Amino acid sequence: MTEQTLSMPDFRLDHTMIRVKDLDQSLDFYTRILGMKIHRKTEYPEGRFTNTFVGYIGEDEGTNIELTYNWDQEEDYVRGNGWGHLAIKVSDVYATSEYLKQHGVEFTKEPSPMKNGTRILAFIKDPDGYVIELNEPLEQKN
Repeated sequence: MTEQTLSMPDFRLDHTMIRVKDLDQSLDFYTRILGMKIHRKTEYPEGRFTNTFVGYIGEDEGTNIELTYNWDQEEDYVRGNGWGHLAIKVSDVYATSEYLKQHGVEFTKEPSPMKNGTRILAFIKDPDGYVIELNEPLEQKN
């Protein structure tokens, strides 16, 4: 019997799921402040949770975030020591940071060049404490 070589499937990153304690507050942050659109919101009454997909482009066109709201969650979620951050690309980290400060967004790192590098980065927190990196395109046009 000969072994058939299979071609590589067309993998692509679809979404990242994070659990949120207050869905309305999270949706306000991701849509009003960060400018994402709600693509799909589905309630699962028997499971007592809601999944909402948000992003800048449609679910079939690119990567989005799945916000999972468990209806009976009372305690804050613990992210653990394996969690890193989400990242959002912006054209100007400094100008974006000023905009976010006007909206009361918490910064964990003010905009500055990356450690041992030149790329400008900043880090913010969403309402549930998830860290979000702001970065500029790798080939920044001046």
